[in-house]
Amino acid sequence: MTQQLTDLADHLDATDPLAHVRDRFLLPEGVVYLDGNSLGPLPAAVPPVLEDVVHRQWGTDLIRSWNTHDWWQAPLRVGDAIGALIGAAPGQTVAGDSTSVQLFTALSAAAELRPDRPLLVTDPEHFPTDRYLADSVGRLHGRQVRRVAPADLPEFLDEHGDQVAVISYSPVDFRSGELHDVAALTRAAHRVGALALWDLCHAAGAMPVHLDDLGVDFAVGCGYKFLSGGPGAPAFLYAAERHHDSWRTPLSGWTGHAEPFGLQADYVPAPGIARARIGTPPILSLLALEAALTAFDGVDLAQVRAKSLSLTGFFLRCAEELLAPEGFEAVTPAEPEIRASQVSLRHPHAYGLIQALAAQGVVADMRAPDILRFGVNALCTSHHDVLTAATLLQRITSAGDYDPVPQEPGTVT
Repeated sequence: MTQQLTDLADHLDATDPLAHVRDRFLLPEGVVYLDGNSLGPLPAAVPPVLEDVVHRQWGTDLIRSWNTHDWWQAPLRVGDAIGALIGAAPGQTVAGDSTSVQLFTALSAAAELRPDRPLLVTDPEHFPTDRYLADSVGRLHGRQVRRVAPADLPEFLDEHGDQVAVISYSPVDFRSGELHDVAALTRAAHRVGALALWDLCHAAGAMPVHLDDLGVDFAVGCGYKFLSGGPGAPAFLYAAERHHDSWRTPLSGWTGHAEPFGLQADYVPAPGIARARIGTPPILSLLALEAALTAFDGVDLAQVRAKSLSLTGFFLRCAEELLAPEGFEAVTPAEPEIRASQVSLRHPHAYGLIQALAAQGVVADMRAPDILRFGVNALCTSHHDVLTAATLLQRITSAGDYDPVPQEPGTVT
């Protein structure tokens, strides 16, 4: 059985059209990294750029670099680079600040665009920050927050659609890896006059996202997962061009002013997406993210998606043959059309097993109480990486070579 899986991994890796892209990342020797859906690995392009930014641009050119190295336009320039990966024409995406700030901005702006509608609708299984911020925006704008599962959203909109200002969902269930239908849910929202906001943290860089074509109104996402921009990398905000003349941002910062260096007493928003700028941009992290995005140069996101499905499909086969007999249950859907770039397995000793894997060089993560989560990045993950992880997990579990009640898990994102 294992030999058949080994032969299949050999074949899939030998015929992988993206195999060469793995060389664009600095992966630690002897480590199988399957946690890129939490923190992407280091792209090789990043260290020399940071070296230059620190020693030449900052160290030598000092404040002149705002002009000579175009630091000032970095939020818009990096935003457009991300926009190219999420199906957004130039001028609709800005990078900077955190996902929380960008989500607050987008939710608030959407709510104000539908002032007479009292409901904000979000996923009860959304990532906690998304749920917390929906509640915050609801309180600040005097709206009610309803939590509706994606599968139940069309029916809810049929009954309450004229009351809904905005829906806020993610294409990917961060626990299970189930993929939701962005096109169908966006259409359902628009049919009743609501706006659609999508959190792309687990989608951007992992699959094609056609924001313009789908008519999405707003989208946000982080820069540190599949975009590999580094820990705490700036997030991005997308606002469809059709809203640019009417949307208002809740945080009026000087860099989003129409004349930022005029230092006027009253705020006048900059045209377009530039009004979403708030404070002085985080140049070091922005330029690290910009360098990281070059890992996608010449890469077809359709091939990224195809390889991702190959990796996750192969992992699910390994799980069925090697891990199901050890008590593991696959949580991630088997159907390719509703599967994102991760495989989640259920086991009562999830955290102890993740720790045991890490001690032997396989890095993944877990979600309480019992989900082991393995993220695959098609740019740098191989089928042999997947097989190594599954094989080692089977050996550890079979031998009982782990602590079933380890120390409580720490912070994971």
